[in-house]
Amino acid sequence: MGRGVFLGCVAAAFFVGFAAAQGTAPPPDPRTVQLAGGRFAPLTYDSMTPDQKKAFETLLNGPRRSAAGPFNIMLRSPAFTNAAQLVGLEVRYNSSIPRKLSELAMLITVRYWTVHFEWYAHSRSSLAAGVSQSTIDAIKAGTRPPSMPADEDAIYTFVNELLTTKRVGDKTYQGIKDRFGERGVVDLIGIVAYYQMASMLLNVDQYPLPAGVKPELTPFP
Repeated sequence: MGRGVFLGCVAAAFFVGFAAAQGTAPPPDPRTVQLAGGRFAPLTYDSMTPDQKKAFETLLNGPRRSAAGPFNIMLRSPAFTNAAQLVGLEVRYNSSIPRKLSELAMLITVRYWTVHFEWYAHSRSSLAAGVSQSTIDAIKAGTRPPSMPADEDAIYTFVNELLTTKRVGDKTYQGIKDRFGERGVVDLIGIVAYYQMASMLLNVDQYPLPAGVKPELTPFP
């Protein structure tokens, strides 16, 4: 399989998310899964240590049914992988923040970090989850979307304020607490934190886009 084909397969695997989360997709054979990487060369199952294989198999047998994105990097530290992937499962599949709003929070975060692969993935999954194209385009341009439903506006305000000022004001905090409770505040912070970690891993790695896909983002000044 050529590099372009398998990177396309990696991208496709990234999108299986919620179908796999329902347990409808069987776990793949770990020897057939081709990872992608930049500075961190793609691992193969046969080259992994026993601890790496165990962590890798946990990823493939869990709700994700894949190890796309930052996991080729994380697997260099299997214990870290085991801990981090549990946080990822929680924020992606078990959050009290509804899927559309979770995707919006992810999208704002990866745009803040200018992560090309994550933007490629989440601009599409956000649209599928119900975020409007005009909102996605505004986030891509680094501007506040001019018109959002009230729940999206609350999420955007909280996440943007947290990323850009490193804290949130009382009104912003209360806006999320009133809608989703204290658990929602924590879950939303967890989404941002996890995707910041993933963003840093992918940017340090210089993780590749699928063949034929050009970067859609320019860094903020």
